[in-house]
Amino acid sequence: MAIAFPLGLLFLAVGRKAVRTVLARSRARGQRLQDVLIVGDTEDVRYVGRRIAATPSAGYRVRAVVTDCEPVGATIDLGSASVPVVSGIDDVLALARSEGVSAVVVAGAVRGGHERLRRLGWQLEEHGVELVVSSPLADIAAGRVHERPVDGLPLMHVETPDYRRRTGKRLLDVVGAGFGLLLLAPVLAVIALVIRLDDRGPVFFRQTRVGRGGAEFSILKFRTMCVDAEARMAALQAANEGAGPLFKMKDDPRVTRVGAFLRKTSLDELPQLWNVLTGSMSLVGPRPALPREVALYQDFADRRLLVTPGITGLWQVSGRSDLDWAEGVRLDLHYVENWSFLHDLVILARTVPSVLRSRGAY
Repeated sequence: MAIAFPLGLLFLAVGRKAVRTVLARSRARGQRLQDVLIVGDTEDVRYVGRRIAATPSAGYRVRAVVTDCEPVGATIDLGSASVPVVSGIDDVLALARSEGVSAVVVAGAVRGGHERLRRLGWQLEEHGVELVVSSPLADIAAGRVHERPVDGLPLMHVETPDYRRRTGKRLLDVVGAGFGLLLLAPVLAVIALVIRLDDRGPVFFRQTRVGRGGAEFSILKFRTMCVDAEARMAALQAANEGAGPLFKMKDDPRVTRVGAFLRKTSLDELPQLWNVLTGSMSLVGPRPALPREVALYQDFADRRLLVTPGITGLWQVSGRSDLDWAEGVRLDLHYVENWSFLHDLVILARTVPSVLRSRGAY
């Protein structure tokens, strides 16, 4: 027992991870997916359909749309795919049978209310078709949602997020940044020497960023651009490839030879460990924004400032500069409202392969 039990747990975890990885890769190639119909109003269908299309690992593939809001034959854009509107909601049962789908996804409310939805579930059950109901709640972690049945009605209670400073998170920041600076001291010294020898300019680049509660602080990075980079930015605005308020260029002429390598490998971010140690940043958190970006915030984007910004985060491990502005804000807000210590550890673990792939790093 002393040998078999721990080994069994280890092999079980490794085996499940391997199977899930193979399945996720297979689904990313369009294999082993369940065809589904999406039912609902146009906006609800588009929102849920885009999430499904963007997440093939969930195992769904949208075959068609059933809605009363668009004419039959119209197409609904789901981002990576466009699907046709095949009929109105009254024909959903017949379509589920004729199309051979495995599930019907109800996106939002349907005409007829709860009673019609319950009857639809019974009818689909007779034909072996699953009923999947999309909740109007978006970007809320499962741990914050608790079901409280009231006379057969499943009411979902959503816990209020806690934005206070967490002792465990701060302890992780101090220990992680402290050890990081000590262990990486030789690497930091070599990088500083190479930058200095490259163009005789300063080693570090300081820039004002906006932190928790809107307080400004000076972020510390290795300099990757020419000394007059800020003065030249106005002349490059027409070539801006960044999303939203971000300024990004894949082939920025201001980037030095050494700077291009540092950006590709994310080594230019290592001095931010000092910001973490001093408390202006965290190891994990939303991307630290520039004051000019904050001035353009709209539609609750300023909620990113409720927590301390981080060196890495959901935005960084999900594509960085390759993401559009809206998706980056959505990921940051998801992190802000659904923080957990375990989630921070998962993001830190995902950061390593993300840096090695260099996706969106420029």
